[in-house]
Amino acid sequence: QVTLVESGGGSVPPGGSLRLACERSTSRTYQYYSISWFRQAPGKDRQGIAAITSSGQTFVADSVKGRFTISQDKATKTLYLQMNSLKPDDTAIYYCAFRENVASLLLEESVYNYWGQGTQVIVST
Repeated sequence: QVTLVESGGGSVPPGGSLRLACERSTSRTYQYYSISWFRQAPGKDRQGIAAITSSGQTFVADSVKGRFTISQDKATKTLYLQMNSLKPDDTAIYYCAFRENVASLLLEESVYNYWGQGTQVIVST
């Protein structure tokens, strides 16, 4: 069983920055895994924005490339998303997702079988 808890959301003006964190709790250690950030804006489908594997390979979607950075601290099992130059279109609930025993950079919901509850990000003047 894997539990994911996101934090770090909030309300910022356009151009601001936030750093999201996702703490992972599990009784097992996985040699291979995939962990990602998704977001869901009001009235829209959930979309994948960044992924990282157990080996440290990363992928960032074009929609946020150059502004968002995904990273992880394997010792603390914490996933991060550094978000800079935020825009109103970045307003959404941000979720982290985890898949054990698979090292994939695919940003498709079907890849992941554990999800956090989400953290709200609002970008507004």
